[in-house]
Amino acid sequence: MAKVSVIIPVYNVSSFIRRNVKALMGQTLEDAEFIFVNDATQDDSVEIIKEEIENYPSRKPFVTILSHESNKGLPAARNTGLAVAKGDYIFHCDSDDWVEPDMLEKMLKAAEDNDADIVYCDFFLSFEKNERYMSNPSFTTAEDLLKKGFLGGRMKYNVWNKIIKRSLYTKSGLSFPEGHPMGEDMTVIMLTAEAERAAHVPEALYHYVKMNEGAYSNTTYTPKKLEDIRYNVDRAVSFLQKKFGNSLEKEISLFKLSIKLPFLLTGDKGMYKLWTEWYPESDRYADANTDQPMRTRFLQKMAAKGQWWYVDLYYRLVYKFIYGIIYR
Repeated sequence: MAKVSVIIPVYNVSSFIRRNVKALMGQTLEDAEFIFVNDATQDDSVEIIKEEIENYPSRKPFVTILSHESNKGLPAARNTGLAVAKGDYIFHCDSDDWVEPDMLEKMLKAAEDNDADIVYCDFFLSFEKNERYMSNPSFTTAEDLLKKGFLGGRMKYNVWNKIIKRSLYTKSGLSFPEGHPMGEDMTVIMLTAEAERAAHVPEALYHYVKMNEGAYSNTTYTPKKLEDIRYNVDRAVSFLQKKFGNSLEKEISLFKLSIKLPFLLTGDKGMYKLWTEWYPESDRYADANTDQPMRTRFLQKMAAKGQWWYVDLYYRLVYKFIYGIIYR
């Protein structure tokens, strides 16, 4: 049995998949299996995968390619991989991204050394011309990771820079929300609520690509994507409330604020209106999260007061400049 099962959903990533496969096949950890899930891709991604795997004969017995007859979406592809995974830990790798050659080895070592249920690392945001190092705080308990990390907004609950014990999935019965891909990573929040120990590898071992316009997670807000976000937020909140009662009221409110924060970073006044309509009960916590940068807290505080001139100025001078000019 493999120590780590790597699940890679595949859909229209022919421009990126070769780099992805090379990085995975070249891992220093030998005890791993690789499950590619063809989500009815319309390009030659699968042919590229098969071609590249031929260059790694020792890996071939540990590579599985599964196929959907029709496109079912990212959560369904993850679940298809989970259904056949045999490793002690699960790693979800997006097919347009790539990883450092020793990622799995370092993550597994941290898991075994700390008896951790969840291990996470730092990562790079990879743009066309450069990369930005994204560091994470260190937590050793799942409780702190949940409350201070994910709900408090100190770090992202992305599924792709983490390895998670497969037993957390099987014991809890949790899976990804099929049909609701936008925000499906919130499943990690629910899994963390079922965990005990966490570990952090303070190195950027994952490269998250921000230049694939066809990615599952492209953040242009359509009505369907907004519906999906609401579905996944409500799903996660309901799970937490059922498990913890009202003890996480503040943390859940901070989580809701972090969910609607991107609405203030679009330059679209229609999204500003949406910010006021979503989770207004959380607005009173806009200045309460001392783990967030003061500029973020002040931005949401001004939004709560309807000071949209400031929100628009912030977007133009800070967000658009940084991501539109410096990182591209």
